[in-house]
Amino acid sequence: MYEIVKEIGAQQMKKEIPEFAIGDTVRVHNRIVEGKNQRIQMFEGTVIRKKNTGISETFTVRRVAHGCGVEKTFPIHSPNVAGVDVIRRGKVRRARLYYLRDRVGKAAKVKEKLD
Repeated sequence: MYEIVKEIGAQQMKKEIPEFAIGDTVRVHNRIVEGKNQRIQMFEGTVIRKKNTGISETFTVRRVAHGCGVEKTFPIHSPNVAGVDVIRRGKVRRARLYYLRDRVGKAAKVKEKLD
């Protein structure tokens, strides 16, 4: 039974996964369905966590909109995620950036990685 579930999951996975890491500023192209119409909506923010592997892999993006913090979790292999563009590479030393929730203004910034 487990092998069947694993095989079905492997068929649903995307072939090309965008390369990004925690701390990066990304723009997620999210496909929105409204009735019969489809449109692409952008969500830009900092990746604060990546979770799991395989078909259930997700990542959480945080941004501050109108003074209010907004976090969205996206499944990487979802057909609703049309693409992920990396805008800035972040220099961080931890795997979860939950401390950004308590910071405001410039203190909530992540340093840019200079390659």
